[in-house]
Amino acid sequence: MNTIDIQYNTDKELIRFPEYGRSIQEMLQYAKSIEDRHKRQKTVEAIIGLMQQLNPVGNRNMDDYRDKLWSHAFAIANYELDVTPPPGITIRQENEMVESALLEYPAITTRFRHYGNGIQALIKKAIEMPDGPKKEGFVEVIASYMKLAYKTWNKEHYVSDDVVKDDLEMLSDGQLQLHEGHSSLDTLAAHAGKHDNKDRSRSNQQRNRNKQGNNGNRNRKRPQGGNGGGNYRKRKK
Repeated sequence: MNTIDIQYNTDKELIRFPEYGRSIQEMLQYAKSIEDRHKRQKTVEAIIGLMQQLNPVGNRNMDDYRDKLWSHAFAIANYELDVTPPPGITIRQENEMVESALLEYPAITTRFRHYGNGIQALIKKAIEMPDGPKKEGFVEVIASYMKLAYKTWNKEHYVSDDVVKDDLEMLSDGQLQLHEGHSSLDTLAAHAGKHDNKDRSRSNQQRNRNKQGNNGNRNRKRPQGGNGGGNYRKRKK
């Protein structure tokens, strides 16, 4: 019975640039072995074309991007490619390549993502406030918002005030706590919602009054002739 010799990727050479994959690396290694210079040149140019398709240019500067592709191709081939880069292309060594800056992710942990990133700004503001009733009230508002956000994210399970209280303490590094005898967070959220609805109702009523007033001004007849804009008409002598 014949046995098949299977070679696993873990046994193969490490990929220098994972964004292009192992196939590009193997193509460039093969290109080095092509004896005909013209054919070798065309082969490398075609491989770099594939590299560009795997990583589209997007909004990047095209000249810099072509430099990067050719520099990566030479690095993958251990700088043993006997080909001529296009005019204007500068081959850079790996230590000369500019590394992409790491993106800064929001400070909020994955565990508390259901509260949203804005909660961090509110907590920071509350920490900076002087102790007193105003700060205590603001902390209650933050906690009620957290519970509302938690319930919106997880509608199938009951969320207690104690869970939100513990999360608030953890997010603020123990610097914020709900004071003793605080109101129910559900009551606070409902109370805030009523005020919000009242404010919207007043705003809509005022907008309607302004609209009616503007329509009345447009429909009002302008005075005809006369001095001073009145309805005075000259009498015939």
